[in-house]
Amino acid sequence: MPKTIISDTSCFIILTNIGELDILRKVYGEVITTPEVASEFGEPLPAWVIIKSATDYYRQAILEVQIDKGESSAIALALEIETSTVILDDLKDRKMAEHLGISYTGTIGVVKAKLKGVIPSIKPILKKLKQTDFRISLELETEALGQAKELP
Repeated sequence: MPKTIISDTSCFIILTNIGELDILRKVYGEVITTPEVASEFGEPLPAWVIIKSATDYYRQAILEVQIDKGESSAIALALEIETSTVILDDLKDRKMAEHLGISYTGTIGVVKAKLKGVIPSIKPILKKLKQTDFRISLELETEALGQAKELP
């Protein structure tokens, strides 16, 4: 069964800011997000983004005590969809997902776009990301370039 991709707000924001939101569709096809994330994003999302609520509001409320509302809704939904991967960029959110046994990736997962032939290189994407307030460590950048086979 194919993985279900659930996105948090930061991925939508950063890819929109650099004009690359469509990479998500090209890599994953359909992406799911929650009403809370859609509200935080503040703009209409493309038709290929499906809005779905978690059904366990109690679990979501407990998560909201520890992490932001959008991310807690995405993680709560991921707990209900066994074959899901959540796109999370914040370290605290990733630690929560890991603690709960949820598969996750980050916006730097654009490496998958290169590996699937959607983009010829991740270097221009990384360059655009670094021109925003998106923080990426040298270690993560080097790892992404290595996975994309773009190290010098």
